[in-house]
Amino acid sequence: MLIIDNATVAKVLTMEATMAALEQSYLALAKGEAVCRPRIDIRIPTSDPNKNYQWGSMEGGSTNGYFAIRMKSDVIYETRYEGAITQEKYCSRPGLFCGLILLVSTETGVPLAFINDGVLQHMRVGADGGIGAKYMAKADAAVVGMLGSGGMARTHMQALTVTRKIRRLQVYSPTEANRRAFAREMAETYGIEAVACDRPEDVYKGADILAAVTDSAVPVLDGRLLEEGTHIINIGGSGVPDAESIRRVDVYLRFGDAPSPIGHPELFLDDEHIAWEARPSSAKHGDGRHGRKRAHGIALPDRRVTLADLAEGRASGRTSPHQITWSERGNLQGAQFYAVAAKVYELVSAAGLGREIPTEWFLQDIRD
Repeated sequence: MLIIDNATVAKVLTMEATMAALEQSYLALAKGEAVCRPRIDIRIPTSDPNKNYQWGSMEGGSTNGYFAIRMKSDVIYETRYEGAITQEKYCSRPGLFCGLILLVSTETGVPLAFINDGVLQHMRVGADGGIGAKYMAKADAAVVGMLGSGGMARTHMQALTVTRKIRRLQVYSPTEANRRAFAREMAETYGIEAVACDRPEDVYKGADILAAVTDSAVPVLDGRLLEEGTHIINIGGSGVPDAESIRRVDVYLRFGDAPSPIGHPELFLDDEHIAWEARPSSAKHGDGRHGRKRAHGIALPDRRVTLADLAEGRASGRTSPHQITWSERGNLQGAQFYAVAAKVYELVSAAGLGREIPTEWFLQDIRD
């Protein structure tokens, strides 16, 4: 069995490989060759009334021989900075996090690897942005407007430059030093023009792709500022764009939906995640903030298409350069982690990397 840390993941995992693994997984799910469930959270108050504990897990696997569960253990709270409300989290102390992926073989049941989820997590979210842009952004999309300048912004730029010939970035984030440093880094990395904007509204001007990629606890997009033909990517906030952006969307690409349990179609959920709570009447932070009862499901059923619809010719995506489009994953996190973790495991094994530990430590001779 392998222990694979973030540094090792970063050595082997490319954005192209991540996007390919995810597309294959989503299409396998639509064909019934893969399976996953929505994310499940457990929330428990801590002794600090401003914080709560949150355990999150998501799992999935396919007939290609792999199954994975991703687990994360967080203390959640919110902060306010220069008018922004951000969701913060930590494990043990601020700056440390606990996110793990257990990958197993569906042929033998044997555990194959424990993988730190940090780099992989950022890559799979960025890859989703790239897949959405691949199918829904204008073919000549060249200008990215970006709200956010952290890790998710970096992987989204990786994916968008793989998908389209990006020539300009317009970025805003609340901390001036951060947005300017990010703009310099992107200009040097991709050989593009990159401008750090002093006002959030400036990122919308001329943007073909508008990416809100922040840790905000509330929506940051402003649909009133969207220009014709923009493709929207939204990470963070409430999980969906603001109401005006939603109103203006012409075509909505949702990659797919987790299936219902066998024999129980009435238990189908399109929610991105579901939760159980201790002291359920008390307000909590995290994805259940301010008493919100449900995570968003299918936001625009009358304007929705899926990847399978596009791949099989049942529906069209963008049909006009003037349309405003929006793409999002749906509740398929479990289908992401087995696919990308399996790719990482194969690449790490082929390169002779990772830290081996005895598989026998995880096996026993007492029947469970």
